[in-house]
Amino acid sequence: MTGESDWLWWALAAVVAIVAILIVWIWRKGRPFASGDVFRASRISAGNRIFPTQVLITPTAVVQYTPRWIGKREETIHMAHIASVKIETGMMLSDLLIETSGGADPIACHGHRKGDATTMKDLIERYQTDYYRGGTSRPVGGPPASR
Repeated sequence: MTGESDWLWWALAAVVAIVAILIVWIWRKGRPFASGDVFRASRISAGNRIFPTQVLITPTAVVQYTPRWIGKREETIHMAHIASVKIETGMMLSDLLIETSGGADPIACHGHRKGDATTMKDLIERYQTDYYRGGTSRPVGGPPASR
């Protein structure tokens, strides 16, 4: 009887250890992948339950980052190649479609909060304006950049 209960405790400990490792793995993959303006999709949206897609917006590019169990998928569009940004708003969440000037498939960012989608669009528009004017950029809602 003691041998059976020892085996059961070891099996339970192994299951708990595996579950803990999976939780840590999912948590690490879900952390922001870069510093700056990173927007993470909601876990309640389809396709984002385990590893939510993240979007980094910098003064020069938009990066869509999707972690996977092993590896990642990353797509970058330079500000000069963004033709339009569309927001499709649902009851709770919004989708962003970032179309390129080259006519390739747009970057589709699904399941973002409405406020995040608006902020993402505003950032892209501001950075594009600054890029084409050759000026410096400033954060959304922040004071004007000094020249």
